[in-house]
Amino acid sequence: MPEDPMLAPVLVGHDLGWGARGIALADELLAALAPLALHVEHIGSTSIPGMAAKPVFDLQISVEDLPAAERAFDRPLAERGFRRSVHQHDHVPAGCDDDPERWTKRLWARRGHSGADINLHVRRLGSPNERLALLFRDWFRAHPEAVPAYARFKSVLAGTVGDTGTYSDVKDPVVDLVIAVAEPWAAATAWTPRRSPPFSRCEPR
Repeated sequence: MPEDPMLAPVLVGHDLGWGARGIALADELLAALAPLALHVEHIGSTSIPGMAAKPVFDLQISVEDLPAAERAFDRPLAERGFRRSVHQHDHVPAGCDDDPERWTKRLWARRGHSGADINLHVRRLGSPNERLALLFRDWFRAHPEAVPAYARFKSVLAGTVGDTGTYSDVKDPVVDLVIAVAEPWAAATAWTPRRSPPFSRCEPR
């Protein structure tokens, strides 16, 4: 079932098996949900080597049409233990003057299933929130020296706040800072998420 925002966040040290497991889960979902699912990727902290994380896999599905995906995915995902959340918008980073509708998504979650616990983020192909998730992951992968500090921040935060809702609210501005550093790196290295059409960025103020 979807994560309860009132529960205390629980972080664990990085598991060396998370990377391979995330790829396998992504491949399973792509096989089940194609052709509407164009890409499925392992994102979030469990996809970053050495990063402490909640033992929940974040996966991102890229689609052309969110309403069509919602209708098509509900049944096969329910059969696999997922429940759709009412949450349909991502946090818009500070400094971006974007219409929140550019940051829409659909979210399914699986908890207490025989398979892995998963947050499944379905986002439009080429949207700024799809791009942000991939840039966050790839910047940390390219900068392993930054992983311990961010992991320490998350661990201290999880031990300080009493619920996952507050945990996420406090963490969002720090993610914004990471992205602010990651954007110049992306431009300097000609980073691309390896897809077309070109990704849309947030509109700076």
